Amino acid sequence: MSGQDAFHRVTVVGLGLIGGSLGLALRRCGEVDEVVGVDASAAVGERALQRGLVDRVEGDPATGAQGADVVVVAVPVGSFGAVLEAIAPGLGEDTLVTDVGSVKGRVAAEAEARLQGRGRFLGGHPLAGTEDSGVEAALEDLFQGALCILTPTEETPAPALERLSALWRLVGSEVVTMGPEEHDHVLAATSHLPHMLAFSLIRTFGGLDEPERLGRFAAGGFRDLTRIAGSDPVMWRDIALANAGPLLEMIDRFEARLDDLRRAIAAGDGDALEAFFREARALRRGLPPRVHADEEQDDQQ
Repeated sequence: MSGQDAFHRVTVVGLGLIGGSLGLALRRCGEVDEVVGVDASAAVGERALQRGLVDRVEGDPATGAQGADVVVVAVPVGSFGAVLEAIAPGLGEDTLVTDVGSVKGRVAAEAEARLQGRGRFLGGHPLAGTEDSGVEAALEDLFQGALCILTPTEETPAPALERLSALWRLVGSEVVTMGPEEHDHVLAATSHLPHMLAFSLIRTFGGLDEPERLGRFAAGGFRDLTRIAGSDPVMWRDIALANAGPLLEMIDRFEARLDDLRRAIAAGDGDALEAFFREARALRRGLPPRVHADEEQDDQQ
């Protein structure tokens, strides 16, 4: 990559799992002159430098954003607006601002309100992560083979979309696009609802008598279903509130299916149960192969 397509400076605000992994991958790809890190915690920033996740760290968000081609905001959804206000004084007219969050409608609205014409915002969401969080969890290959959803609007300039797509391809991601509203409905079904179910299942288990003793008998299926309940509670609080409409719709749909199952069990209706399970198995077998690890997004998101 050279000339006008080259990336001179990329600033990453928030150096946890997603932000730290992105910084590390961009440094290792050799196509970005400088990766600048910004984090609210001085200790996190120092550790990011020690691990080689960024080239330098700035304590002031606006200073960190100065001169950047792209600013990636990798903080929880609930903190996004405040971070936008903090970086805004350092943005150039053509600075591309993006995020990595799991909710897009609210984020796009906040960007329009808070940036007030400074920089150009284009939402992004890499479908990659682990249940671990923080600067120590950052991985160089986290985005290799992962989907990254970009959410342009009618106002998004084509060059901005092309440039941000190029950035994510540098770290090994496959880029797809969809509108912010479509994104939020898709993710409510494929990510947000499953996390709510995992949290609820482990809470149900915790309410039983002697959960510690029963835990000895929690086999692979239970552990697989509840693995993502180990995700960051603050992040998922913010996601649930920010995407409440689509998420509540999916919870209602799930409750309806659970009611179907309960009625069949209560009625002793074996035929209905078998039909329910057969349909579910067919749907599960029809899913496309998993591209990457389950999306978790630590710091965002």
